[in-house]
Amino acid sequence: MNNIGFRIFNNVERPDRALVEKFRGVPVANISDTMGRIYCMDHALRPFNKVPLLGTALTVKVPLGDNLMLHKALEMALPGDVIVVDGEGCLDHSLCGEILYRTAMKKGVIGFLIDGAIRDMESLETLDFSVYARGVQPKGPYKEGPGEINVPVAIGGQVVMPGDIIIGDQDGIIALRPHEAEAILAKAIAHNQMEIEKFKKIEEGTLKKTWIDETLKAKGCTFL
Repeated sequence: MNNIGFRIFNNVERPDRALVEKFRGVPVANISDTMGRIYCMDHALRPFNKVPLLGTALTVKVPLGDNLMLHKALEMALPGDVIVVDGEGCLDHSLCGEILYRTAMKKGVIGFLIDGAIRDMESLETLDFSVYARGVQPKGPYKEGPGEINVPVAIGGQVVMPGDIIIGDQDGIIALRPHEAEAILAKAIAHNQMEIEKFKKIEEGTLKKTWIDETLKAKGCTFL
């Protein structure tokens, strides 16, 4: 029976870890700039420590304030996974705290991306575990279900598929389809190198910005 709303899909096609690791240290902003600047997640999803996020999406869709399926997803997770939870942005109940952070770390999970609330903030100052979420709430979750695992989810205004590459730094988060990753990586690295060259020219005092006046004139700006 196709029990929509209460399903677990066990088979996820994860990209090779070597491909994922190629994105280590590549700024999310530079990746975004090469993707039309329309694929970053909402700014309300913020990091709660400075541990970078780089891994493969294991997706979870839960009812408001309920984490039954998050617990099951942790049982299914493999090293290198990022648990991505569509909690519909609900801040009335936290979906995870230090117990689940430590459980995930023990399994080699890279981090949590929670479109909802979390708790136990002080623990995140000392744990080598990346957590992004929409907010903080001391009230804990229910464990009743339903929910789904390894389905497309909506996170911060973007669609995340099981197996997507998740990249997060202090600026924000972006998700990449593995089959597009190599092309995006090449563009992002070139973009980053262009910025490095600009930084050098700024220091030398040789950076030319003629494009500003050219753009203003092309748009009809009057110079008085």
